[in-house]
Amino acid sequence: MPVLPILFGFILDIFLGDPHSLPHPVRLIGSLISRLEDFFRSRISDEKKAGTLLCISVLIISTAVPALLLFFLYKLNLVIGIIAESILCYYLIAARSLRDESMKVYKAIEKEDMESARLSLSMIVGRDTNVLDRDGMIRAAVETVAENTSDGVTAPLFYMALGGASLGFFYKAANTMDSMIGYKNEKYLNFGRTAAKLDDILNFIPSRFTALLMIVSSFFLGLDGDGAFRIWKRDRLNHSSPNSAQTEAAAAGALGIVLGGDAYYGGKLCEKPYIGDASRYIENEDIVRANRLMYLSSGIMLIAACVIRMIVSSVLGGF
Repeated sequence: MPVLPILFGFILDIFLGDPHSLPHPVRLIGSLISRLEDFFRSRISDEKKAGTLLCISVLIISTAVPALLLFFLYKLNLVIGIIAESILCYYLIAARSLRDESMKVYKAIEKEDMESARLSLSMIVGRDTNVLDRDGMIRAAVETVAENTSDGVTAPLFYMALGGASLGFFYKAANTMDSMIGYKNEKYLNFGRTAAKLDDILNFIPSRFTALLMIVSSFFLGLDGDGAFRIWKRDRLNHSSPNSAQTEAAAAGALGIVLGGDAYYGGKLCEKPYIGDASRYIENEDIVRANRLMYLSSGIMLIAACVIRMIVSSVLGGF
């Protein structure tokens, strides 16, 4: 029974994608972060302390609300509880959304509509897209698919396997805080430090496990599995984040292309190391290949998550 919500949630995401027209718990978490940022900044002068209190508050609320909701619904009726938790798990998984948004870039480039490609890309990356040429846009799309395979799919599955939807929301709250306040700029360097460090800790295991899943998947997809392993070993730390290059390196090696490199953020140049070797020129089809790699890696992770969930449930007596 504990496996069903994870399985149903994944299936719902595959067929329905992100429900933009409905109230979304993750967007509610984002709104909560914004409101609490204003609250704590206005009352506490020590930015690091204020940011830490925000982090603790968001995690407690984001985890307690779904936990209490599911507790009462499962007490009310088992089937209702399973349906509710399945929907919550569905909200936490973003495989279909990641595929759809990256393929908008692919389709625009296929039509040689570079302005539409830049606009679509700007929805899924933080860098300045107006300075990117065709190859730069393809590279950025592949990078975001590779990185978010962990952040948006396999890491939530990992935490749902350990503690159901409630722990999944704990992870998603931390990940959302990092994306909103975990920047190394003047405004958030101190205020967002706790959120950034927490996100690094929570993604340490999932990012590395996902990279290994990508390496395994690349063999089944006819990609360069040996290259994926070689580049992952060599370049997995070629990033300011200890986790982001894990999956990017595996994907770069599998595809035989170079990722990373310098990028502009808010008009400022950010120097970053390259990841991978240029075994061939990058091409638009690499976005499609990256999505296939994401889906197969996610599918294997789903199986692993179901096994882990059954073990955890049996050990903890149905938890």
